[in-house]
Amino acid sequence: MTDAVPVYLTSPSRVRRVPLDRPWTWLAAGWRDLTQSPGISLLFGSLLVVLSALLTIGLLLTGLVYLLLPLAAGFFFVAPLLAVCLYEVSRRHETGGSISVGEALFAWRRNGTQILWMGMILMLLHLAWVRVATLLFALFFHDTAPPLERLVELTLFSPMSLPFLAIGTITGAVLAAIAFGIGVVSIPMLLDRDVSVFTAIATSWRVASENVRPMALWAALIVVFTSFGIATFYLGLAIVVPLIGYASWHAYRDLVEP
Repeated sequence: MTDAVPVYLTSPSRVRRVPLDRPWTWLAAGWRDLTQSPGISLLFGSLLVVLSALLTIGLLLTGLVYLLLPLAAGFFFVAPLLAVCLYEVSRRHETGGSISVGEALFAWRRNGTQILWMGMILMLLHLAWVRVATLLFALFFHDTAPPLERLVELTLFSPMSLPFLAIGTITGAVLAAIAFGIGVVSIPMLLDRDVSVFTAIATSWRVASENVRPMALWAALIVVFTSFGIATFYLGLAIVVPLIGYASWHAYRDLVEP
């Protein structure tokens, strides 16, 4: 049985408390959406695979390959924004309607200004993380652009590797936790309702604070699934991204009362 608490004392918006294992239910619902719309799901997933591959090639050609790991980690900052079209697919499934690729692509226009503001906030967090990663390289290795042939040696086997990885991991985890807390249901909510970005962020943060253990499990599952997708030379993202996107919509529906 779930409980509900108000976001604001004077607001009718309420968030639910859910049991620890509820993220598995969201994944199951997301898988159903994926199998109902395999074509559009694989299309958006494949586009992300292509973009990821092009970004990697660009970093290799420009000698900035050391930014690959921070950018891959930063994917978690902007993923909710990239998944707007997937949220719309799940929303249409709920009403029993069909959806075209064009309708999914332009779903953000339902609440475009507020979604744009939310996207800017997440992008600023992403850019802050990339900047921190660059500064850490400069601080520990006295070189903002370590050569490719020495990248693994410097980051994993040098005397500065342990403090570098420790500080980088802690900093990234703090920024990621903030991004997750304000974004876990905010963009689905902005797509679904005519609310402001401030209301959506407050609701999302309340969801996270009222469901610490389920949200920790959900965040861990997102990291594991996405890491698998990246480890398969991005190919696994073609399935993982739609699955997580659809599941995130069902998480929003489950956590925020209508």
